[in-house]
Amino acid sequence: MVAEAEVMHQAAVPVLEVQYHRCVAKGVDEVVGMSAAAAVAAPAEVGVEVEVAVEVPQMGSDQSNGAPSVSVEMLQFVPNIRSGSFADIGPRRYMEDEHIRIDDLSAHLGSLLVCPLPSAFYGVFDGHGGPDAAAYMKRHAMRFLFEDSEFPQASNVDEIFLQSVENSVRRAFLQADLALADNMDISRSSGTTALTALVFGRQLLVANAGDCRAVLCRKGIAMEMSRDHRANYVEECERVAASGGYIEDGYLNGVLSVTRALGDWDMKTPSSSTSPLIAEPEFQQTTLTEDDEFLIMGCDGIWDVMTSQHAVSIVRRGLHQHDDPERCARELVMEAKRLETADNLTVIIVCFVSELSAPQQEQQARPRSCKSLSMEALCNLRSWLETDR
Repeated sequence: MVAEAEVMHQAAVPVLEVQYHRCVAKGVDEVVGMSAAAAVAAPAEVGVEVEVAVEVPQMGSDQSNGAPSVSVEMLQFVPNIRSGSFADIGPRRYMEDEHIRIDDLSAHLGSLLVCPLPSAFYGVFDGHGGPDAAAYMKRHAMRFLFEDSEFPQASNVDEIFLQSVENSVRRAFLQADLALADNMDISRSSGTTALTALVFGRQLLVANAGDCRAVLCRKGIAMEMSRDHRANYVEECERVAASGGYIEDGYLNGVLSVTRALGDWDMKTPSSSTSPLIAEPEFQQTTLTEDDEFLIMGCDGIWDVMTSQHAVSIVRRGLHQHDDPERCARELVMEAKRLETADNLTVIIVCFVSELSAPQQEQQARPRSCKSLSMEALCNLRSWLETDR
């Protein structure tokens, strides 16, 4: 079932009109692209108007209205957070994905959390070996993150706060992993990847264990905020080898397609020893600016069939057209299905600006320039026309 999302207000965007002038060259001095010898024979009174299309690059809007240029430093950007999500079973028989989407974390947790505003939390959990581990994380992720891990409390963002948040998220991942081992209702062969994103003020912190991916759109350019923990990740392969594991045909120990996950306790060694499969997350952090338009969080069913830039382009085009992140998430899932993905599909789109400005419209008429022909060129043209007749 597809949840309907309210379409945000879309302001009308004026179409820029490109001005151009018709120019008629009257003499040989204005001939373009002709040799000097050919131009000498042309009398001054001969002028023929020939229109030649000239490409004009799109330029940014000028500041003729007197508005001053405002830098990011002068204008403290505050994210305007809104989001949408969509999940689809794809070609699989069972759905093993889960996700969490909270646009106002402070309001959601109430007195449990004092944090910089705005605040938000998102999570994507891609299960394998059955849906149990991912479903468990959806039910208990908020408890592990914000209740049991002594999450830091602060009104303002600084380096100490951010480091404390990272440490808390790391503990939450590891505690959740151990809880999956202790839960007798969950199969020891069931596991899940985990990708989370936290926003506090202008700070974005992404934690990842597995092959879900977070991609930030910065002025239309895809900026990956996580790395896929798979066999093609060289540093990860080196870690696996150092811990006594191996990669066979792209699979960890010939069994699992990821090298980090929560659960999968049939593949993990006791906590006192090093295991090739770990739940330790990797972190990436950035300070959001007005150039940062939105974040895509998706399971590997998306990234198996498209690049990060392809996904960003699809979402950006959708936001320009209808400004609805929920609809963009669905469009991205539908594109992955069209490309014949073989997996479940889950996408979260998190917007950081109230509305994307529409791309400059293509001009209805291409700007043109006029050039004169020399007498020799005119004679050649007349001869060609007469011969053709």
